[in-house]
Amino acid sequence: MSEHQEIDAPDFAALLLATGDDALLIGSVAGETNRAAHHGNVLVRGLLEIGNRCKNNCLYCGIRSGNSDVHRYSMNSEAIVESCRQAYKLGLRTFVLQGGEWPADDAMVEHTVAEIASLMPEAAITLSLGERPREVYHRWRVAGACRYLLRHETASECHYSCLHPSSMKLSERMECLDNLKAEGYQTGCGMMVGSPGQTVETLCEDLKFIQLFKPEMIGIGPFIPHKSTPLGVFPAGSVELTLRLISIVRIMFPLANIPSTTALATLSPDGRERGLMAGANVVMPNITPVNYRGDYQLYERKASSGAESVEGLDELRNRVEAAGMKLDFSRGDFKKES
Repeated sequence: MSEHQEIDAPDFAALLLATGDDALLIGSVAGETNRAAHHGNVLVRGLLEIGNRCKNNCLYCGIRSGNSDVHRYSMNSEAIVESCRQAYKLGLRTFVLQGGEWPADDAMVEHTVAEIASLMPEAAITLSLGERPREVYHRWRVAGACRYLLRHETASECHYSCLHPSSMKLSERMECLDNLKAEGYQTGCGMMVGSPGQTVETLCEDLKFIQLFKPEMIGIGPFIPHKSTPLGVFPAGSVELTLRLISIVRIMFPLANIPSTTALATLSPDGRERGLMAGANVVMPNITPVNYRGDYQLYERKASSGAESVEGLDELRNRVEAAGMKLDFSRGDFKKES
């Protein structure tokens, strides 16, 4: 199976705006593509939110530096390793260490990654810790991290300025993505659907960028506002449009690893299952210690219990199987064209 299906740029808008039978066809093709590539397997990644300290002041994010209502925390290396160890005992073989951009943690992350890689060599370590200098990405890669998630958020300069303070530059985000690929990471990009200032035109730019960048992972979830941010008065993004975009990128990238996000499950009780039916093949139950979960609120009412948590693996398994799929606890590395 080809790892990349080229779509002509003018067709992106038609796919996004399709209705009726055309819309149903997109979902059907994406579902068939997903089944052919991944055989009904849904990869399980343990999501560990290692800290909510962040130097950035993004206009949509609940842990932005300007939000004084946040109870800040940073997990230490021992706690991170122990959380991964407990998840490993439950069968998980991929850990996603996510957190705010906090340069003071760079050395700690390097040490922690090396410790996890030494104690659990069969596991894959994914990082999602924002923009860092290339030398930091290099050190983390040498320590044992093999994947990195960094949503580009938007490929439009104008739209990027709607979401971030003037001190942040889209060019720097894109340079980080290039550096991650150059350092040998399996690299993930993606965007929020329905974020303020987003249009069909900006989404077409996103799809064109993704097509050119050829990521191994693609993260797409709906925008959900947080009341303690400048963009907290805007409505949440559309679940339906999010599902459409998941289907489009699945058709574009049959072999990519695409999560059905917590944000989907937050907005819709069956959002996770709908994401899988639309073409996603990854779920990420939360393995963060319970005493920290309430403090990691990128958006409000974030789902982090039940089937969205490591404590709810049985419920997650039942719901995934009810959707005609099965959980896969393997590392789930990106497989190139065979």
